[in-house]
Amino acid sequence: MHPWGVRSFVLELARGPGGSYRGGERLCGRVLLEAAAPLRVRALEVAARGGAAAHWLEGRSVGVNAVSSDYVAAETYLRRRQLLLRDTGETTTLPPGRHEFPFSFQLPPTLVTSFEGRHGSVRYSIKATLHRPWAPARRARKVFTVIEPVDINTPALLAPQAGTREKVARAWYCNQGLVSLSVKIDRKGYTPGEVIPVFAEIDNGTTRPVLPRAAVVQTQTFMARGARKQKRAVVASLVGEPVGPRRRTLWQGRALRIPPVGPSILHCRVLHVDYALKVCVDIPGTSKLLLELPLVIGTVPLHPFGSRSSSVSSRASFLLDWGLGTLPERPEAPPEYSEVVADEEVVTAEQNLFPLLPELDLGLEGPFFAYIQEFRYCPPPLYSEEDPHPPTEAIIPRCMTC
Repeated sequence: MHPWGVRSFVLELARGPGGSYRGGERLCGRVLLEAAAPLRVRALEVAARGGAAAHWLEGRSVGVNAVSSDYVAAETYLRRRQLLLRDTGETTTLPPGRHEFPFSFQLPPTLVTSFEGRHGSVRYSIKATLHRPWAPARRARKVFTVIEPVDINTPALLAPQAGTREKVARAWYCNQGLVSLSVKIDRKGYTPGEVIPVFAEIDNGTTRPVLPRAAVVQTQTFMARGARKQKRAVVASLVGEPVGPRRRTLWQGRALRIPPVGPSILHCRVLHVDYALKVCVDIPGTSKLLLELPLVIGTVPLHPFGSRSSSVSSRASFLLDWGLGTLPERPEAPPEYSEVVADEEVVTAEQNLFPLLPELDLGLEGPFFAYIQEFRYCPPPLYSEEDPHPPTEAIIPRCMTC
């Protein structure tokens, strides 16, 4: 015997448990109700909620007493409600069996990415509530994920990042030498799974070896009542070879792969999620030398065309600045005509002096591209002070004073 005549009450989303949503999309699903007997229902509603919240406690001593301060902050992004069965003051009787009630919500155009942290979170959920007379309400709840798109194909995120730091190593108030560190990466924006090529120069002017290291660090910042609480975690790291005394070492693109991490959260008043590339040099007997470059972890990867060319050109420029590569002095010679045009086409062209023009193919392959290449690499005419085509004697201008 099922209590109150309800055998099951389930809420399902159209995209399933592993699906994610973004701002501006429609959140669709259905409520499944199975009645074991005729069921009297007063109302059935579905409500979607979403927002960010931060909460932490901080204790301090006041004399012999311990006082704790409670920091709480919240921000709402989503609040939608839909009635599947309206409450008209009269009950509706559902026959025994399975009943399905579809629903659909329009999500706001801008939503913050779902996040779970130690002192705060960004959560989205949808809840169905069944109201019946003289019976407790029946509820079903589902949590769904929202991913805010972060496109790294913007000029600000495709610009190279660089920095230089130096530190004087001291031991027992004696100057042991200078350690300098220069780091450069090809851009600021990356996506999970990509590799960051780290270019660095470590100059050890001390009498003891130093150890360079690099890491991608995630910083979670929670904000409430004008206060901040931060939590840092290393998500990827690498360790270089020790640099000997009076030695200099170059990192020519050391690979640092980004693991599957959440994207950056930059537009939330309650919490932020930031990333940075930190390169440090451990110096014996003194504090380490640290250099930090900001990163943005996005969701839209680098486009194969357009933005990639600018990224490659910027990377080539700073490779030249660091002396890690050289550009060719002369462009490559164009391909031979026989390499891009078949022999049959050459024979046909020789037999017909006035062939019909075929349809032009504007792709990067085929005869049309060969004509463009040939025109592009055609040398300019030779320069000469003498006119190769002098005027005839009949039209040579005469001097009027002679």
